[in-house]
Amino acid sequence: MNEAVTRVEAADISAILKALPHRYPFLMVDRVIDIRGTEYGVGIKNVTANEPQFLGHFPEAPVFPGVLMIEGMAQTAGVLCMLSGDVGKPPYTVYFTTIDKAKFRKPVQPGDTIAYHMTRLAKRRNMWWFRGEAKVGDQVVAEAEVGAVVSGS
Repeated sequence: MNEAVTRVEAADISAILKALPHRYPFLMVDRVIDIRGTEYGVGIKNVTANEPQFLGHFPEAPVFPGVLMIEGMAQTAGVLCMLSGDVGKPPYTVYFTTIDKAKFRKPVQPGDTIAYHMTRLAKRRNMWWFRGEAKVGDQVVAEAEVGAVVSGS
C-alpha cells in the first residue's frame, strides 16, 4: 500500500509546544532533529544553570537528575508520535506508561547539551515503545526503554 505521508525532519520549540502538553519547568526537550517518521529522532536539551532542579540537586555541585533525562527521552518519543499523524483525533492525551532497562552512566552538568537518540521498538494500536540513549557529545550518559499510550477523542 502506498500512502501519502507528510515528512517532518525537525521540530523547533513551537512545534514541540503544539505536540506536547508539557510546559516550563517540566519541558525537557528544546528541539527534535533528524526525524525519520516514528522510526527515529534526536531530541536536544540544552542544560542551563538557572533551571529549578539545580536549587536542590545539588547546589554546590549541580547534576542534572537522571529521571529528568528519562522524561526527556519520553518527551522526544512523544513528539515523534504526535508528528506522525497516526495518533487519532485531537485533542490527544499522552500517558507515559513504562520505563525499562534504565541505566545512568555519567553525570550531566550545566553547560552540557543532551541528545536523546530515540529508536522505535514497537507500535500496537495506540501503544508505542522506544529505546533511548542520552548522549553528551559521543558519550552515552543514560539509556532506557520507554512506553506510552496515546489517546484521542
